[in-house]
Amino acid sequence: MRIEPLSVVAPVTGRAIALAEVPDAVFAQHMVGPGAAIDPVRAPGLVVSPVSGILVKLKPHAFVVTTEDGRGVLVHLGIDTVNLDGGGFVLLAEEGGVVPAGAPVIRWNPAAVEAAGLSPVCPVIALDADRAAAAALAGSVALGAVCAGDRLFTWA
Repeated sequence: MRIEPLSVVAPVTGRAIALAEVPDAVFAQHMVGPGAAIDPVRAPGLVVSPVSGILVKLKPHAFVVTTEDGRGVLVHLGIDTVNLDGGGFVLLAEEGGVVPAGAPVIRWNPAAVEAAGLSPVCPVIALDADRAAAAALAGSVALGAVCAGDRLFTWA
């Protein structure tokens, strides 16, 4: 079965950067999977779903959406933000719910994350992408300024 290319949109507004620039080795070295990251604008804002699908995991600092064809995309809001115990994050969706790409999932403030001494950089990861998909994905990342909902990368 041929899987169609999947457009993954930016979950936050900011500057799209390569995963290698993420200040966490697990993400920077692609141990979780390939993708891109966004250094968000330092203002309160919404985090939107990067793809249409089911919100299979939802935590205040991270979530996973699985598409109809089974591909999962992880959005991680900042680095080590699990240590904030949910403080500063407001869930706007429910785990198990269906979300269209661009739908609000979480409200947060990257400036508050940074004020707590943590990086607000947001990795966006194509979970379980095979080697060929990872290589193609790397070449499709739209680096530079992005708004939430803009195409970030294509998962072929």
